[in-house]
Amino acid sequence: MLAKQWLENARNVMSKIEDTQMESIEQAATIMADSIEKGKWVHTFGCGHATLPIEEMYPRIGGFVGFHPMVELPLTFFTNITGQMGVEQFIFLERAEGYGREIMKGHNFDKEDTMWLFSHTGVNAVNIDIALESKEKGMKVIVFGSAAEAKGKTTKHSCGKTLFELADLVVDSCAPSEDASVPLKNHMDKIGPVSTMAFITTVWMTVTTVAEILADRDVKLYIHPSHNIPGDSTSKQRLADALKEYKRKIAGV
Repeated sequence: MLAKQWLENARNVMSKIEDTQMESIEQAATIMADSIEKGKWVHTFGCGHATLPIEEMYPRIGGFVGFHPMVELPLTFFTNITGQMGVEQFIFLERAEGYGREIMKGHNFDKEDTMWLFSHTGVNAVNIDIALESKEKGMKVIVFGSAAEAKGKTTKHSCGKTLFELADLVVDSCAPSEDASVPLKNHMDKIGPVSTMAFITTVWMTVTTVAEILADRDVKLYIHPSHNIPGDSTSKQRLADALKEYKRKIAGV
């Protein structure tokens, strides 16, 4: 069954992450924890399927206040396939230099914030715009993506650098460059991509490490609880407290 082939491929990627990326994940988590401890943000951004790790980490059960999702709707896959906000427009926009600078104008930043970017290839202009603007504002830039596989690829940005070359710290997702991993009989193209699974894996390895660091520093975390557990009479209040804290931080008070 090809299901088992995909599962083996996914396990191999996860094992490679564990074998090669633990030190980088801890370094990334420490930078993020430093920002959150100071009352600042870890901003998160990606395009296409690289918005999925952003949507996964916050807001959701087990996530906590400190991560600010920057999800630009035309750059997500919550679009029509054709017609308005279709795939062709998306492909154009993620390569449009200058669009990222305009996105940055819609948010507030502090030099002690951290910018956390997700990109499989690291070559498209919007992500590079975000990285350049973030560095100009004094923020640390952390990039998760298929860094080793991206070596030798040509950037689509006039700065001449890929996202991985601009980053202060890179965590390699260890996904193959072509992403799809399972050959299919009578077809040229493979199926079964693994990069999203790799992103989600590295997200929770990192976020749990951030939480561990902050808990060791006696920093109170506002965690989104499960509010459907029988017998837990305080979960709604804990959720309300987390949302209140998020609103307070986003308002800058």
